[in-house]
Amino acid sequence: MKSFVKSFVKFLALMGLVLTQTLLSGLAMADDAPSKQTEIPTIEKDFVNAINGFDKATIIEQFGEPEKADDVKVKGTNKVVASIWQYHFINTNVDGVYYETTELDFIDDKVVTVVFLNNDGAEAASDGQKYEMPAGKADL
Repeated sequence: MKSFVKSFVKFLALMGLVLTQTLLSGLAMADDAPSKQTEIPTIEKDFVNAINGFDKATIIEQFGEPEKADDVKVKGTNKVVASIWQYHFINTNVDGVYYETTELDFIDDKVVTVVFLNNDGAEAASDGQKYEMPAGKADL
């Protein structure tokens, strides 16, 4: 019986070591995971794919204040629920040609639509390219 108990204790100790090693190696792998993207790409398709992962503060940090900004507020409050921002000459197409204007439409703090314009943004978006972000929950 004593040999069974000794064997069982050794088995438990071995299992404890295996479990500890498994947990620690999982933590080490988490540290090696790619970090969240910190710079917003400027090429059209890459920009569209990445922009809704950035909040307004990060966008301003990289591109500065927008050339034009219109906010939609809840009536009777100062709570901004939607915004339209325009920047000039921040995005290029795949050939490296700059769009004159990039319009970002926000719901709360997230971009929901991107429009690239070949004009100064004062005109209709008839000669630009419009992208809508994938559907998500808006915190209204």
